[in-house]
Amino acid sequence: MVQHGKQAGQAGGWKRAVAAALAALMMVSLLAACSFGGSGSGGEAEKRVLRIGTMYGSASDEVWFRQQYTDSFELLNPDIEIQIVSAIDWNKQRFNTGDEQQQIDPYEELTKMLTGENPVDVLIVEYSYLRRLIEDNLLQQLDPLIQRDKFDLEDFVPTVLEGIKALGDNNLYALAPTFGANALYYNKKLFTEAGVTPPTDNMFWTDAIDLAKRVSRGEGEDRTFGIMFSRWMGDPYYDMQYTYTAPLQLRMYDNNGEKMTVNTPVWERVWTTMADLYKNKVVPTWEDVGNVWEVREGETPNPFAGDLFIMGRVAMVTADYSYINELQAAAEYASQNANFDAPDWDVVTLPQHEEAPGIGSNTYLNSLTAINAKAQNPDDAWKYVQFINGRDWARLKSRSMYELSARKEFLKTPAGFNFNIEAFTTLKPVPPSNVDLDKLYRNNPNLWQVENIGRNKFQEVLQDQKSVKEALAEWETEGDAVLQNKGGTGEDGTVMPFEAAIKEKLEIAAGIE
Repeated sequence: MVQHGKQAGQAGGWKRAVAAALAALMMVSLLAACSFGGSGSGGEAEKRVLRIGTMYGSASDEVWFRQQYTDSFELLNPDIEIQIVSAIDWNKQRFNTGDEQQQIDPYEELTKMLTGENPVDVLIVEYSYLRRLIEDNLLQQLDPLIQRDKFDLEDFVPTVLEGIKALGDNNLYALAPTFGANALYYNKKLFTEAGVTPPTDNMFWTDAIDLAKRVSRGEGEDRTFGIMFSRWMGDPYYDMQYTYTAPLQLRMYDNNGEKMTVNTPVWERVWTTMADLYKNKVVPTWEDVGNVWEVREGETPNPFAGDLFIMGRVAMVTADYSYINELQAAAEYASQNANFDAPDWDVVTLPQHEEAPGIGSNTYLNSLTAINAKAQNPDDAWKYVQFINGRDWARLKSRSMYELSARKEFLKTPAGFNFNIEAFTTLKPVPPSNVDLDKLYRNNPNLWQVENIGRNKFQEVLQDQKSVKEALAEWETEGDAVLQNKGGTGEDGTVMPFEAAIKEKLEIAAGIE
């Protein structure tokens, strides 16, 4: 009986212990529910809202945007609700008529999103708009926040920080977690065979062009070309505009789009330099190489036939970081095909102009993140900016083969490669124009016609139909007719057809009565 009573007492104690444990567990669960947003009414506590704005977007691509920019942040911050806002809705643009699209001012829409009744907190913006946003006092300066929280920027690459500071009087109004840049790739073997010293970092274009001329040799199908301004053999005029002349920021017309500005010594020097390269076959054209994709009978198609650098026919080419993917593919193809040789290559910084030192064409900053000066939730906005520009985010983005991490710690060459990756990290982007070019082109669509006139004149120079001086003079005269008259007027003030107006202006310029 005593033993039985003892066992009964133990059983009762065990039951009481279990009951106490269950009660404690329920209390912990209740506390946890409260800490994660549970309310007395059984609903979730109100989350803090963080509104993130972009220039363009739509409901259909919001999922992609969240995957790229916000999902991981929301996962780590369950008390914050992200709302995505677009200044311009792609879908609405698609359904607008031509006139309605013409009336939309992107910067004006961006301003509305920042200053309206329900403004965004964070802005992910293009570099081209950053200067105007700063000048219009629409963004919060980040330097005080960086200093207060000791947010580490020591290992940010110069391209990013200096490029942003250049637009804000040496202050930071945005940060960019990634960037892209062009560099100069070169074929080591071709320089060795020609007995020419390879290019180096921080060269000027005059020196790089001299190397290109010296390494060019051979004739016909055996011709080795010195340089290409794009990995794709495109239009000489546009290759010149976007790669060679971009840092010089040459203007075709004045700030009002009313008067041409191309008949100048600088334009003449640029056109003369470039035309000389094409005429002397230092830069290849389709006429020089023929149909590179043509497969002769009995030959195996070559997947790299259209890439003259990989094929060993061009000694230097300007290209962005993603070109490494193609070079890696070429190396893999060579390991499986005894008749194909992949180039032995390296890369140096893109050449610079003496007039624009430290500036590189096709350098661009990705996902610039800024805080609205009128942010409703500035604390979480800064929290987000820190996150997307922090080390954890950089570690994830460093896996990309299409963009570069802004933090040097995660700038590493891919496995199996050994090249000068720092060549991509030095040059700043071309500063945005002080003129609202978007508005200028909206108000005067004939500006596209002016540019096309220039392209045609440059082609005439390449074909030895005109001298550079003659071509630029004609471009200025014909362009003025487009800008000033949109048709033309005679000396007596009467309206003339466009072609007749140009003919008369050319005759006056040439001194023909």
